[in-house]
Amino acid sequence: MRKKILIIDDEVDFCTIMKGYFKKRNYDVLVAYNIQTGIALLDEINPDILFLDNNLPDGEGWKFVPRIVEKSPRLRIILISAHLHKSDFVSTNENIIVLEKPISMQVLEETLR
Repeated sequence: MRKKILIIDDEVDFCTIMKGYFKKRNYDVLVAYNIQTGIALLDEINPDILFLDNNLPDGEGWKFVPRIVEKSPRLRIILISAHLHKSDFVSTNENIIVLEKPISMQVLEETLR
Protein backbone atom coordinates (compact mmCIF):
# COMPACT_ATOMS: atom_id res chain seq x y z
CA MET A 1 0.00 0.00 0.00
CA ARG A 2 1.29 3.47 -0.91
CA LYS A 3 1.91 5.99 1.84
CA LYS A 4 -0.25 9.10 1.86
CA ILE A 5 0.97 12.66 2.22
CA LEU A 6 -1.20 15.67 2.97
CA ILE A 7 0.20 19.13 2.27
CA ILE A 8 -1.59 22.10 3.86
CA ASP A 9 -0.08 25.25 2.37
CA ASP A 10 -1.49 28.25 0.52
CA GLU A 11 1.46 28.62 -1.87
CA VAL A 12 0.20 26.94 -5.05
CA ASP A 13 3.63 26.70 -6.71
CA PHE A 14 5.19 25.12 -3.61
CA CYS A 15 2.36 22.57 -3.42
CA THR A 16 2.66 21.74 -7.12
CA ILE A 17 6.40 21.09 -6.82
CA MET A 18 5.99 19.03 -3.64
CA LYS A 19 3.13 17.01 -5.11
CA GLY A 20 5.10 16.19 -8.26
CA TYR A 21 8.19 15.28 -6.25
CA PHE A 22 6.33 12.84 -3.99
CA LYS A 23 4.16 11.34 -6.72
CA LYS A 24 7.36 10.38 -8.57
CA ARG A 25 8.40 8.57 -5.39
CA ASN A 26 5.15 6.59 -5.35
CA TYR A 27 3.26 8.49 -2.64
CA ASP A 28 -0.41 9.42 -2.81
CA VAL A 29 -0.49 13.20 -2.34
CA LEU A 30 -3.38 15.48 -1.46
CA VAL A 31 -3.21 19.24 -1.10
CA ALA A 32 -5.28 21.76 0.84
CA TYR A 33 -4.74 25.51 0.53
CA ASN A 34 -6.27 26.46 3.89
CA ILE A 35 -6.48 24.98 7.38
CA GLN A 36 -10.24 24.32 7.31
CA THR A 37 -10.03 22.13 4.19
CA GLY A 38 -6.81 20.55 5.43
CA ILE A 39 -8.27 19.48 8.77
CA ALA A 40 -11.29 17.97 6.99
CA LEU A 41 -8.98 16.02 4.64
CA LEU A 42 -6.80 14.94 7.55
CA ASP A 43 -9.79 13.31 9.20
CA GLU A 44 -10.96 11.79 5.92
CA ILE A 45 -7.76 10.29 4.47
CA ASN A 46 -5.66 9.54 7.57
CA PRO A 47 -2.27 10.37 5.95
CA ASP A 48 1.11 8.98 7.00
CA ILE A 49 2.85 12.34 6.65
CA LEU A 50 1.56 15.89 7.04
CA PHE A 51 3.33 19.00 5.76
CA LEU A 52 1.74 21.95 7.58
CA ASP A 53 2.43 25.59 6.85
CA ASN A 54 1.97 28.11 9.63
CA ASN A 55 0.76 31.22 7.81
CA LEU A 56 -2.49 30.23 6.13
CA PRO A 57 -5.34 32.45 4.91
CA ASP A 58 -7.72 31.20 7.59
CA GLY A 59 -5.35 30.93 10.55
CA GLU A 60 -2.06 29.74 11.93
CA GLY A 61 -1.64 26.08 11.04
CA TRP A 62 0.78 25.30 13.85
CA LYS A 63 -1.85 26.12 16.47
CA PHE A 64 -3.69 22.99 15.33
CA VAL A 65 -0.78 20.65 16.06
CA PRO A 66 -1.89 19.62 19.59
CA ARG A 67 -5.34 18.70 18.26
CA ILE A 68 -3.82 16.81 15.32
CA VAL A 69 -1.43 14.89 17.57
CA GLU A 70 -4.27 13.99 19.93
CA LYS A 71 -6.27 12.48 17.07
CA SER A 72 -3.29 10.93 15.24
CA PRO A 73 -0.39 10.41 17.68
CA ARG A 74 1.74 8.45 15.18
CA LEU A 75 1.39 10.93 12.32
CA ARG A 76 4.68 12.32 11.06
CA ILE A 77 4.22 16.11 11.06
CA ILE A 78 6.58 18.39 9.19
CA LEU A 79 5.96 22.01 10.05
CA ILE A 80 7.05 24.43 7.35
CA SER A 81 7.32 28.20 7.15
CA ALA A 82 9.26 30.87 5.33
CA HIS A 83 9.14 33.03 8.44
CA LEU A 84 10.72 31.08 11.27
CA HIS A 85 11.75 32.28 14.67
CA LYS A 86 13.61 30.01 17.08
CA SER A 87 10.73 30.05 19.56
CA ASP A 88 7.89 29.57 17.03
CA PHE A 89 7.38 25.91 17.82
CA VAL A 90 8.99 23.67 20.38
CA SER A 91 8.07 20.03 20.85
CA THR A 92 9.62 16.95 22.38
CA ASN A 93 7.53 14.77 20.06
CA GLU A 94 9.96 12.94 17.77
CA ASN A 95 7.30 12.78 15.02
CA ILE A 96 7.28 16.56 14.67
CA ILE A 97 10.01 18.50 12.91
CA VAL A 98 10.28 22.09 11.70
CA LEU A 99 11.71 23.09 8.32
CA GLU A 100 12.28 26.52 6.86
CA LYS A 101 11.31 27.33 3.27
CA PRO A 102 12.76 27.05 0.76
CA ILE A 103 13.25 23.34 1.33
CA SER A 104 15.91 21.54 -0.68
CA MET A 105 15.21 18.12 -2.15
CA GLN A 106 18.13 16.74 -0.13
CA VAL A 107 16.50 17.92 3.11
CA LEU A 108 13.22 16.30 2.01
CA GLU A 109 14.96 12.98 1.39
CA GLU A 110 16.69 13.12 4.78
CA THR A 111 13.45 14.06 6.52
CA LEU A 112 11.54 11.09 5.13
CA ARG A 113 14.14 8.47 6.06
